[in-house]
Amino acid sequence: MHYTIFDTPIINVLMCWLGRLALRLTGWRVVGGVPGAAKYVLIAAPHTSNWDFPVGLMVCFALRLKVYWMGKASLFPPVLGSVMRWLGGIPVNREKAGNLVQATVDAYQRNERLVVVVPPEGTRSRVRQWKTGFYYIAQGAGVPIVLGYLDFRKKEAGLSRIFEPTGDIDADMAAIRSFYAGITCKNPDKFAAAALPQQD
Repeated sequence: MHYTIFDTPIINVLMCWLGRLALRLTGWRVVGGVPGAAKYVLIAAPHTSNWDFPVGLMVCFALRLKVYWMGKASLFPPVLGSVMRWLGGIPVNREKAGNLVQATVDAYQRNERLVVVVPPEGTRSRVRQWKTGFYYIAQGAGVPIVLGYLDFRKKEAGLSRIFEPTGDIDADMAAIRSFYAGITCKNPDKFAAAALPQQD
């Protein structure tokens, strides 16, 4: 994986303090800490607003959690793209979803430590169904899924339970969605916690 802001010693410390200060000034609090697992898929839900990214990034800075995240290729133009990669971004070609899953599984197998953030909705717009790429990545790589969340009503952010995929995707997705049903997102009208999984 490429070099990121989290690999830059002095800046890493400064961003940790900046993240904590920004969260404190905006009334947010972080619940819990970083899981002990070296590798896992971190799902971030609900994802309904442009505010999810900066708040989530500040949480990662505050926790000193080195993460990689996926974004559509248009977010990585020349010059700005280098900054986005430095922040942990990985450009995604949405027309090649299957290849993306396998490429991510391969990345987990090559690295001793790796955390990739994946929003199950795949977009901040309202969706009828959650995508299941994150599930197949975790299952293929043999790593757990950590449930990350931003609750805009409570102004609370955290990395909650570690979920081990059982192979029964319908039951597992139902259990994961039930956790998020109690979370208040920025735009509740765009969040479909009861949606059935969508095969990628």
